[in-house]
Amino acid sequence: MDKKNLNDCFAHDGTMLPHGEALEKLTRVLTPINERRTVALENAVGEVLAAPVLAPRNIPAHTNSAVDGYGFSYADYDPQAGKLFPVTGVMAAGSGLEGTAKRACAIRIFTGAPVPEGYETVVMQEDVELVSTSEGDKVKIPAGLKRGANVRLAGEDVREGATVLAANRCLSPQDLAAIASSGAASIECYRPLKVAIFSTGDEVIRPGTPFEHGKVYDSNAAMLRGLVAKTGAFCDDLGVLPDDAALIEAALSKAAQTHDILLTSGGVSVGELDFVLEALNKLGSVHLWKIAVKPGRPMSFGQIGNCLMLGLPGNPVAAFLCFLLYGQPVLTTLSGQKWQPPMRYKVRSGFFMSKKPGRREFLRGVLEYQQDGQMLVNKYARDGSGLISSLTEADGFIELDEDVVEVKQGELVDFIPFGSFGL
Repeated sequence: MDKKNLNDCFAHDGTMLPHGEALEKLTRVLTPINERRTVALENAVGEVLAAPVLAPRNIPAHTNSAVDGYGFSYADYDPQAGKLFPVTGVMAAGSGLEGTAKRACAIRIFTGAPVPEGYETVVMQEDVELVSTSEGDKVKIPAGLKRGANVRLAGEDVREGATVLAANRCLSPQDLAAIASSGAASIECYRPLKVAIFSTGDEVIRPGTPFEHGKVYDSNAAMLRGLVAKTGAFCDDLGVLPDDAALIEAALSKAAQTHDILLTSGGVSVGELDFVLEALNKLGSVHLWKIAVKPGRPMSFGQIGNCLMLGLPGNPVAAFLCFLLYGQPVLTTLSGQKWQPPMRYKVRSGFFMSKKPGRREFLRGVLEYQQDGQMLVNKYARDGSGLISSLTEADGFIELDEDVVEVKQGELVDFIPFGSFGL
């Protein structure tokens, strides 16, 4: 992963960047890690494919029956009146033809069995009538069948030499099915990213610790571990850093030597005890700081050597939003995946509000279905980026662009469901 030229791509003058410009800068200059490894197919869910998988042969390899029934040549069939055929053979999946496949005859055939040469149509066994004669068993095939009925053609899924799966995708269970159909038992994948997370603040204690007056339990670490895991990266939780400039600097410096990305929460504003940004400035470079979004304005982005660093706000809602808006694209791109913006849907507003121009706001939205079948989205009743309950009760984010100054009840707004982020 080459990040040596990032300094030239980020011009930081202390002013707030619009959301779109910040996101474009983050994703434009990042390239995937270069390290690859061979992964057994059964262990590949969540891995990022580093090389395309090509079909060494047609998939399916042979034309086969889609049903249990009887195969025959359409040229010998009367689609208007139907036809009575002698049955001269049996074809089962995985075995050869027992008997012969003759013209003006039919064979008993089972699902998945290759269709013999000269035959191209199969009738379902439920639709036929079996007739025993002195000349042997015959099958009466009804009228109305089309040529090629109930047959899966060789290569109709993937043709020989075609791409089964393109590179740069995070593999799902259904992707593994596609790869397995090509016969590949292992694949080339990118090495998972190594992410270190830190919480910060003298007031922060970990769950399980006895509660003390003035303290707050660390909710960000558990949340960020889960969000990082969703990207397929490996996560090291390195604990809570106190409000001590020297200790923060030492911890970040050490972690940067063994990780691809450092992810911190808190300590990136302008308070006297906000030492994270100060440490980043000393150890490396700050490429981005202060984004014109609400919540999440003080988020920062920089690097220490070849290790990137994302400084998230300390308030849980702001940390959650900033990871989804900026952290997820960064981790996704670096891991080798092609990042896609989250899907937005137009939904009618169930509320009225005014906002300041010049910044993009993300409101926690709750969907509500009306009796007429229409759907409304309402703003979560309470504001505040420390309200974790708003994340558990909301269905997604209402996105208001920089030029929006008022939302009227009933007008269409952009809604991003949490599912669009893979949550």
